[in-house]
Amino acid sequence: MTEALKDVDTTSVASEREVFKINSLTKYYNKSNNLFKRIFYRKSNKFLAIDDLSLNLKKGKIVGLLGKNGAGKSTLMRCMLGFLRYSGDIHINGEIVTHAGHSVFNNVAFIPDVSEIDGRLTVEQTIEYIKRIHPKWNQERADKLIQISQLPMDNLVKNLSKGMKTKLYLLITLSLDVEVLLLDEPTIGLDIAFKKEFYNTILGEYFDEDKLIIISTHQIEEIEHLLQEIIFIHEGKLLLHKDIEELKSQYNIVTLPTERSSEIDAHNPLYKTKALGNVSALLPSEINIEGAKLSRPQIADIFLALTGGYNATV
Repeated sequence: MTEALKDVDTTSVASEREVFKINSLTKYYNKSNNLFKRIFYRKSNKFLAIDDLSLNLKKGKIVGLLGKNGAGKSTLMRCMLGFLRYSGDIHINGEIVTHAGHSVFNNVAFIPDVSEIDGRLTVEQTIEYIKRIHPKWNQERADKLIQISQLPMDNLVKNLSKGMKTKLYLLITLSLDVEVLLLDEPTIGLDIAFKKEFYNTILGEYFDEDKLIIISTHQIEEIEHLLQEIIFIHEGKLLLHKDIEELKSQYNIVTLPTERSSEIDAHNPLYKTKALGNVSALLPSEINIEGAKLSRPQIADIFLALTGGYNATV
């Protein structure tokens, strides 16, 4: 944990109507019997994945969930879906989410990083199966998505490319009349063109002011322009939950010639980098240095600075 974390705002964004309300969520995993893990984790039999996390999320928002590997992003989503046992409270529209409970899926659809669609079925059979078992199926939307997708309806799922399988999973998920969509690294392994199509479909065919979309991804630069809010998770803790524009307005990337580096150092920057005879740093937006070039930070810049991802001693 870096010094920069001491002043980070962990106050949740105010809500008009909370869809998800999470209070003091804590999740431990029992550690494996694997010899390496027994040695490495010898001081304890449990691993703390989520640490007393509280969070409120409202409708009409697309929210990014950002954290390093092992930060707890997927664990958080799986707790929200009732896939895992946990301590604390998770409510969706005032109803508690219980372990292995089914009622959460009246309100939530989930696109994981790995599809588990039965490969023995054709595309058409898969769609028909979900249509018959899910009470929230929207046939009008499904028909529109089938036309857009150009999926080979007679092909077996096991013979589809990863991109086509993802397209099928997306079609099925967006054909459900639910309020919340959870996406856990949904575009891993997909090419640039299909990633664009993926998010365009979500925006064009699913999202409106009554929906909530939560996207967990390492490729934040791909979706930053879609987001209204951002959540940072670090070492199982909620580090930050803010409106995107509000967060970015709090900082500037300040660039000066290398010989003026001391002027940046005087403000204790969260990070510094050097390139092509210049030094750049992330500084609070209220700091003004005469003659400095200012640019708008990306969310990745702020995240890496606050979590110690940059070498602050450059």
